[in-house]
Amino acid sequence: MEFKESILIKLVVMLQCLTLVLCASQDFLTMMCGTYIIEVWPGSYCDTQQSCCYPTSGKPDADFGIHGLWPNYNDGSYPSNCDSSNPFQQSQVSNLISTMQKEWPTLACPSGNGIQFWSHEWDKHGTCSESLLNQHDYFEAALNLKQKANLLQALTSAGINPDGGFYSLSSIKNAISDSIGFTPFIECNSDSSGNSQLYQVYLCVDTNASSFIDCPVFPHGKCASNIEFSSF
Repeated sequence: MEFKESILIKLVVMLQCLTLVLCASQDFLTMMCGTYIIEVWPGSYCDTQQSCCYPTSGKPDADFGIHGLWPNYNDGSYPSNCDSSNPFQQSQVSNLISTMQKEWPTLACPSGNGIQFWSHEWDKHGTCSESLLNQHDYFEAALNLKQKANLLQALTSAGINPDGGFYSLSSIKNAISDSIGFTPFIECNSDSSGNSQLYQVYLCVDTNASSFIDCPVFPHGKCASNIEFSSF
């Protein structure tokens, strides 16, 4: 009798564990609804007390660069480092490297070739979407989204130029929203003089990381009502 009870208890525990795994898998598959594509303005990255270092490939273009593609839960929290057994492999994206150097440059010091940056983004964020996007798909999706957004054109077409001038936060949001059809989240940082400046733009994408959607939740953070669009 005790033997049968022991087996029954083990079966119940196994079923509970299986239920947790299935629930976690469901969360894993739905979390992409809150995926952010984040683009950074290089002028604002560099115009800080810490400054920046240009990549070994040279000074990037005066254009927004990709920071990352970050799967998020709908409540604003996010998973990270989801699969240590699947590290970044340059060979998986060999045909994208030249484009990534242009569209996804590193500005961290010391100067680098981008490999460390991309490896960090895949290991921390990309592995959390690997059930839907393999390494090549992940980086290619981010590159395609950047091209679709074309943030600099959206802003300059509205008369908002990276000339060191100050523009209202609402006009920046409206320019991007009018161009893309969805409201962005704007992140600011402070320049070397302490002025609030346009730093990063967050947009939300669908589960396949192919189309923009309305953000279920925005990150935390505030900008001044008028912010600088620094030159680069």
